[in-house]
Amino acid sequence: MTRRGSGTVTVLVGLVLVWGCFQALNHHFLSARNLSNLLLQIAVLGTLAVGMVMVLVLGEIDLSVGAVAGVSAAVLARLIAEQGASAWLAVALALLTGAAIGLVHGTIITAAGIPSFIITLAGLLVWQGAQLALVGDGGQIPIRDTAIRSIASSYVVPGFGWVLALLVVAGFAGLRALRRRRRARHGLANPPLSGEALALAAVAALVGAVTWLLNSYFGIPWVFVLLLALAGGAGVLMTGTPLGRHVTAIGGNREAARRAGIPVNRTVIVVFVLVSAIAALAGVVEASRQFSASNALGGGTLQLNAIAAAVIGGTSLFGGLGRVHHAILGALVVGSVQNGLDLLGEPAAVKNIATGVILVVAVVLDAVSRRRRLARGAAA
Repeated sequence: MTRRGSGTVTVLVGLVLVWGCFQALNHHFLSARNLSNLLLQIAVLGTLAVGMVMVLVLGEIDLSVGAVAGVSAAVLARLIAEQGASAWLAVALALLTGAAIGLVHGTIITAAGIPSFIITLAGLLVWQGAQLALVGDGGQIPIRDTAIRSIASSYVVPGFGWVLALLVVAGFAGLRALRRRRRARHGLANPPLSGEALALAAVAALVGAVTWLLNSYFGIPWVFVLLLALAGGAGVLMTGTPLGRHVTAIGGNREAARRAGIPVNRTVIVVFVLVSAIAALAGVVEASRQFSASNALGGGTLQLNAIAAAVIGGTSLFGGLGRVHHAILGALVVGSVQNGLDLLGEPAAVKNIATGVILVVAVVLDAVSRRRRLARGAAA
């Protein structure tokens, strides 16, 4: 739904249209309570989408993230329920479990030269089986630790909520200013300042309105703050470090990256480790939401929705193009459609169809944009 150049504003326009449509159909959609629930609902999806952006930019794919989330949550629950481990030790070991799984995937992909689609599809089945074995015949492991349960059930005080809102708006302004500076440095034309000011005003108005609504309820959920921090950290990693530049170069042209001296295999392994660790974090968040680790956690269409969120946010399925912070916007679009259809009483079938249609539109736009870029390159 967005390509480089239109970026955040395009997705925001789409999000506003989705919100306006569902608000017209059900006046409860934009209520403070429902918006708070929406942010809680997209916490897991948004977390997985952040990792998915990284692997898609690399030119690979990971179909196992839902299963990795499930097995990591099961490890967390068993450590707390049966071993009496402290909350933060259990979280750390759950994240290490995810990282180890990513190390296995990345090593097999690079050592054997097998497509990531095949390895992670096999991983999906393997880790789902491991999850069932860990959870056991009961179907779920209750989590009674208050620290774990509070991850997805605590809220930011209103004053700090406004501070976060200002930081988000300032971050958007900083990204746009940085983009203008880079374009000027490379001799490229910048869009008019009036357009930039209008975009900044629209973002500030939207963020301010949402913050005001949430503060009138319980406040901004802490788990959404965690998601913003994750996206910010991953964004810095992808745009401000050699690793991120290597990932983009490999996704754009792997052979050219190899000839330029970029350590392709090592970069692939590192990315799969990071993506699986992020998936494990999503499992921790979902276990906190459910107060348990169940054999259904991470199942269904979760990993497919994560891919949809990343692509809707503007990440190319062809590699080399994507912005981490757009993953949150893509997750908001997917989550808003599903939440709105829930309020209208529509069945799961309609939600899947709607998400699929939006994904097809995003992929078509991605393919058209890619052909145009190739045509411009050929003309040059």
